[in-house]
Amino acid sequence: MAETTDNASRNDQTDDLAASAAEGMLGPNPFVGLRPSDILATAQQIGAQALRQPALVLEQEAALVRELIAVLYGGVRNGADASPQRDKRFADPAWRDNSLYRVTLESYLAWRNALSGFIERSALDPKSKERAQFVMSLFTEALSPTNTLFGNPEALKKIVDSGGASLIGGVKNLMTDLLQNQGMPAQVDKTAFEVGKNLGTTPGAVVFRNEVLELIQYAPATAQVYSRPQLIVPPQINKFYVFDLSEGKSIVDYLVKSEFQVFMVSWRNPTAAQSHWDLDTYVGALLEAIAAVRDITGSDDVNLHGACSGAMTISALLGHLAARGETAVNAATLMVAVLDNKADSQLGLFATPEAIAAAKQNSLSKGVLAGEEMGRVFAWMRPNDLVWNYWVNNYLLGKTPPAFDILYWNNDATRLPARMHGQLLDIFVGNLFSKPRALSVLGTPIDLSGVTCDKYVVAGMTDHITPWKGVYNTARTFGGDTRFVLSSSGHIQSLINPPGNPKAKFFVNSGLPANADAWLAGAQAQKDSWWGNWTDWLRERSGERRAAPAAPGNERHPAGVKAPGTYVMEA
Repeated sequence: MAETTDNASRNDQTDDLAASAAEGMLGPNPFVGLRPSDILATAQQIGAQALRQPALVLEQEAALVRELIAVLYGGVRNGADASPQRDKRFADPAWRDNSLYRVTLESYLAWRNALSGFIERSALDPKSKERAQFVMSLFTEALSPTNTLFGNPEALKKIVDSGGASLIGGVKNLMTDLLQNQGMPAQVDKTAFEVGKNLGTTPGAVVFRNEVLELIQYAPATAQVYSRPQLIVPPQINKFYVFDLSEGKSIVDYLVKSEFQVFMVSWRNPTAAQSHWDLDTYVGALLEAIAAVRDITGSDDVNLHGACSGAMTISALLGHLAARGETAVNAATLMVAVLDNKADSQLGLFATPEAIAAAKQNSLSKGVLAGEEMGRVFAWMRPNDLVWNYWVNNYLLGKTPPAFDILYWNNDATRLPARMHGQLLDIFVGNLFSKPRALSVLGTPIDLSGVTCDKYVVAGMTDHITPWKGVYNTARTFGGDTRFVLSSSGHIQSLINPPGNPKAKFFVNSGLPANADAWLAGAQAQKDSWWGNWTDWLRERSGERRAAPAAPGNERHPAGVKAPGTYVMEA
């Protein structure tokens, strides 16, 4: 019985580790990143403030000394909060029951709060304070006692319980990561997954291919299907199977079982030879894919769905079609996508003109923006979730990282052509989607207020990458009828949100007032996933039911290789 309880506890810890990483992932966002020079410049700003405000430094030091004395004599820190109870790093009972560990924890929190308080009371402007708080948190979180062997009671217990095996395992994991993962702690057990075997397994076939994409048609799972097809457009910086993960988490599987005809774009992984690809290239390729879908299904138009940078791409396409007066798209879904960047985002924290110019030059010199390189940089934007959690798990506890499908997908990064990367940065900096006719696509200036097809826009309440208020602004950028839905999760977990999760909920409000807070104040909370609400919305816009096709493709677009295709396999 005790062994069963221990196994359940270990499984819970693994699930917590994977879940916190999924919430902290930056996912498919090819923007500026984080440069060491920016960190150093911010640290220098903090130092300059200390020299300019010595009285404030002395005041904070005196307050810290008083708190440390109180801690040593068994008192309570001034302003002590419940953060240790919410911080899973300090979940072990020893942090409460052992006097040495309790003093260590209270002293650490007092020191961390003193540094944060100094920055908050400094003369820095609000944006500089935000950057300074972030840089200071990199320093203080790195020095958390839980990141050391003797400062982590769980790790010490593990050494005793395993007879030293955990220590040996930790050294092996460290050496492996130094050799194979450029010194970063591995986030996922990659041996547990294989695309086409236990990821991206919904039956289908490639029915069209051009230089930029493969078009997959999925086999129907029902005798009848809705006549209007659904075309899903993934982000360009990650592979498409985020929409077709393992069993129970696949949006594709959910849609085909709900009587929809589903097609998927699988982007080619570009090399330096494709450095010239830009937004026109991707939109042009999508127009070819839409033409193939319409030809195969006999439908006059399609329903189009995209996430993150994929949603930006379909927005450009919708603007292009609207400018030309064409109606190839009947309705569209945009998931966790910010087109209006006025809302603050962690991605924009270090988006200075110098950093943006350096990011452009970096990808231009290489021909591409490497996804794995950006992933390593972005990990330090969420160090507790994406670095130190795994430092403890892999090295101090000697465990293998979890076998978690979303993390495997996030680590299976692709590249972005240099010209496309530079264009996305220009769109981000100039807020071009929000300015009528500021952005041209395939020679047509676009105005998203002219896009009048029905739209369904999804945001995540705890999304730190595409903040929900920014996504809300996106919803209001378009013309026509738009339904905005707010999920209770973060960036990736809002997207991969299958029904049946008792913790899940979402908010709906039929109106789109000018203020996002006003929208939320008038919204109603609904239990479970937004997927059900979305498919109900789709059914109303997907035509009549008809007999499901007997085979994928048609004479002009015959079925080729089976799903998940060939482009997804390219390294």
